[in-house]
Amino acid sequence: MAVIVSMLRGVNVGGHNKIRMEALRAVCESLGLRDAQTYVQSGNVVFRTKEPNLAALAKRIEDAIEKSFGFRPDVIVRTTSELRDVVAKNPFGRRRGINPGKLLVTFLADDPSAEARDRVLKIKTEPEELRIDGREVYIYFPNGMGRTKLLWPTIAKMLGTSGTGRNWNSVTKLLEIAEKLESVET
Repeated sequence: MAVIVSMLRGVNVGGHNKIRMEALRAVCESLGLRDAQTYVQSGNVVFRTKEPNLAALAKRIEDAIEKSFGFRPDVIVRTTSELRDVVAKNPFGRRRGINPGKLLVTFLADDPSAEARDRVLKIKTEPEELRIDGREVYIYFPNGMGRTKLLWPTIAKMLGTSGTGRNWNSVTKLLEIAEKLESVET
């Protein structure tokens, strides 16, 4: 069985789209997803599945959440191997002085076109630094995310796809949980 990391967009943010993590785990288990584990309150779930079609799996999770909770968040999924690649390809990984709490990875639903990437990379982002690698956008916020003028909705519109962001500490913790689940025999 494959181990999958599922990340929900816009859950439990600012008092909106509330889901308790035990309820989210129950929804996942009702779909036949096994050994579901959540991490923090933002809709991260790591589980096992036999489903080979990850796009169909994400849609099934979205449908089940909408039926159970009355709203439909985007669900972004990655395999353990894909998440391992995200960590390995971190363009800020070798730079000294990077605060992991100020590094955000946005996981995109789809691979943006080369033209869309080029448009986004031409945006003046200083002091933030933005890099795109496949379906991931890495953004370093040296002054924190609270004061940035870099607006994700504008970038998402330019890229032509939705996504959900996780700070670097969450990304590495999700990988740790996925690798641990992967190492346990079923």
